[in-house]
Amino acid sequence: MRMTVVTYLIYLLISVPLTIWVARTLSRNGRIFLVDVFHGNDDFADAVNRLLVVGFYLVNLGFVTLFLRTGSTVIDARGVIEQLSVKVGIVMVVLGVLHLSNVWIFNAIRRRSRLEEMTTPPVPPNDFVGTGPFQPPLTGTQQPMPQGY
Repeated sequence: MRMTVVTYLIYLLISVPLTIWVARTLSRNGRIFLVDVFHGNDDFADAVNRLLVVGFYLVNLGFVTLFLRTGSTVIDARGVIEQLSVKVGIVMVVLGVLHLSNVWIFNAIRRRSRLEEMTTPPVPPNDFVGTGPFQPPLTGTQQPMPQGY
């Protein structure tokens, strides 16, 4: 029973700092990406970044806590290493999957905003193209469009 408790403690000593390190790294390096996604709005990007970090902590530390229990009693050092390798490995996979899903979601938001920028005309359209059978006649203040356009 004593080795099981040692396994729990080592697992927590590895998993919690690992989660904190990943969250800080993602927050620090992801800020530039979020500013780009939100068109240079630093305050909004920072707020979303903080919310993502809180959610990241809640999901991952909750998973680490739920995954603490082992199905069998750990008897020796070999059992400790085997249990730790499985547990820490699964925590790392979950951290990676959550990171990749965040990147995928924000990349989709970024692509959509870039597409909207490309479909927005650079100059607002005017009411007429030139004179013709279906166009209103020119008034004295409007310039006629040159021929060939």
